[in-house]
Amino acid sequence: MRYRSNNILTLIPPTEEGKSILQQALFFRQHLGMRLFIYNIIDKPSFLKKLIAPKKLKNRKHDYQNTLQNFVEGITDTENLQHITYRIKEGSPLPVLLKQSKNCGYEFLIVGKNENNSGMDADDLDKLISRSCCPVMAFEPGHQIKKINKIVIPVDISQSTKKKLLWATYFAKKFNAKITVVSALGINIKTKQSLAWRNAEKLKYMLVQRGIKCEVKILRASGQQKHVAILDYIEKENPGMVILRTHQESSLTGVEIGKFVSEIIHGCKMPVFTVTRFMDSIPVDFDL
Repeated sequence: MRYRSNNILTLIPPTEEGKSILQQALFFRQHLGMRLFIYNIIDKPSFLKKLIAPKKLKNRKHDYQNTLQNFVEGITDTENLQHITYRIKEGSPLPVLLKQSKNCGYEFLIVGKNENNSGMDADDLDKLISRSCCPVMAFEPGHQIKKINKIVIPVDISQSTKKKLLWATYFAKKFNAKITVVSALGINIKTKQSLAWRNAEKLKYMLVQRGIKCEVKILRASGQQKHVAILDYIEKENPGMVILRTHQESSLTGVEIGKFVSEIIHGCKMPVFTVTRFMDSIPVDFDL
């Protein structure tokens, strides 16, 4: 396993909704013992503006960083401030975050799902998750998680599992949480005769071997799509977080996230941690 940075990137504009994203990011920073890199992405000035007012633009990034820093310091305790670094980038959120995920060695990214918070619509969020070189955690800023006792892993039988299990083990041990592996049956067949049950039991066995408390839940999705049944279950159980693995699908739009994964991500309020197809390593302080 190559060296890891033990850093988290989070996208936080200095707004009221940005405050909610910051509070959730600090929760994970504290429990995981990582450093938090707080980004604000601003519009790139036009060529005409550069030509007309070059002096005004000279200190632009510095001014934005001061604004961001004052915003964070106004709502963050001294202990957390020691583990925060600020970054101001120009451009559009999607290409900037993709570049940072590739070049800067972050363990994962944290973004708000609301377009007004992150500067990304649902399609751009799907593209970020499918193309990012590190996992992405997305959540609704208004839904704050203060403890994680239960983690749900939705399973689609077409998905690979290894990378998802590494991160699931990591979070379960960090939070001393129980994992529920959830799958849905769309056909009328006995549960223990289904491929969904066999795959879920394999995951349970591997997690139990790693010392994780785990259970399997097979849902009946009669008359509805599988992701709908799983989302209903997640809403009812209200876990601390959900962990997914992206599909390796291609499309004309360049999105490879898969419908099942996309529906779960956009349908959940709590943090959804999506493991990408690019990275299989886990934080440097973690021992399976």
